[in-house]
Amino acid sequence: MKEEPVDLFASKSASETGDSSEQAAPSLPTRAKFRVAIIESQGLFSAALAEMLSRDESLTVVECFAAVAMTTLSATKADLVLIDIDSQSLDLAVLVEACRQALPSARLCLLCANLSPEAAKRCIAVGAEGYIGKDIAPAEFVRAVRTVAEGQYYIDARVAGKLLRKRIQPSESERPALSRREKEVLRLIARGLTNREIATTLVLSEKTVKNHTSRIFSKLGVGSRTRAAVRAFDLDLA
Repeated sequence: MKEEPVDLFASKSASETGDSSEQAAPSLPTRAKFRVAIIESQGLFSAALAEMLSRDESLTVVECFAAVAMTTLSATKADLVLIDIDSQSLDLAVLVEACRQALPSARLCLLCANLSPEAAKRCIAVGAEGYIGKDIAPAEFVRAVRTVAEGQYYIDARVAGKLLRKRIQPSESERPALSRREKEVLRLIARGLTNREIATTLVLSEKTVKNHTSRIFSKLGVGSRTRAAVRAFDLDLA
């Protein structure tokens, strides 16, 4: 009986080699899960907000509170705190400061019924990264919260337009002496870009962008990117 020739170079199957790497499907990258805490005194509205946010795969609602309680809020380890400022009796600055003490690195997103450029500027000035109207479309609401959670800031578009039209126009003597490059960097900060994204956009090193950012903060007299963005609007540079 004639034997079939054996191919010594034929690759063995995964079952023969015990190596299943050829058959394993590549793992797909998953989006980060941002932990969200909600502060809303009305239970029904709070549940509705949680339901909408939970539909997004990048967001998970970890707790809902009727009011700010620093100990329990801190225990949530939330990445973002969503606050209905109309439902809270505390002054806005006090409210934001309480959240900052409980969760120093968390992003703050504020919900408000009565939108106005003045209220938007105040919200950002006290340290919030998001300002959203309650009558916003559900899909846009979720996108806004996700945008803030991802490290950018969000101002309701209906207010942003009015804010642009009501910019403060300082005299030339009041304008900080920013270089052309510093103005470019400031514009991109106002758009919510990170230092790395700015470096890519302007074809600079990230260290150079950090140096520009430090000088911009010093010249504007601000200590955060959010407040630098507000000054950019004031100076008609955004």
